[in-house]
Amino acid sequence: MNHALGMMIEGLVAVLLLLTIGYCMVLNRRLKNLRTDEKVLRDMIAELVGATETADRAIAGLKVTVQDSDRTLGERLRAAERMTASLEHQIEAGEKLLGGVSGVSGVAAALDRRREFTPPLPDTKTMVAAANAFAERARLRIGGRAA
Repeated sequence: MNHALGMMIEGLVAVLLLLTIGYCMVLNRRLKNLRTDEKVLRDMIAELVGATETADRAIAGLKVTVQDSDRTLGERLRAAERMTASLEHQIEAGEKLLGGVSGVSGVAAALDRRREFTPPLPDTKTMVAAANAFAERARLRIGGRAA
């Protein structure tokens, strides 16, 4: 009976050892998969770090470009404002000159009609109206560019 009990215990130990070996094989396969996944994950992390560094450099470049564009745009806006002020001044001077010319042409027309030496000049009211319309269109064009 001692001998049979010993054999049963030995058999049970052998079965347990076989189960342990099988479990170790399954565990070994899972560890290999885990190591493979770890390597893939490390590669992905390295690529992500590289992409992040590239994106950081691109963002820094964009910031510099935006600053340059902002500075250039500001300079151009200031130049446009100076040009607009200059054009407005020239338009005012032109309107004053036109007013003087229309006054002189009115006097000349009156003198010519009195003398009747020369044919009458074109209608000064029409000329003044055309000049004023031209000046108004110029003001509108300037106003459209500055806005």
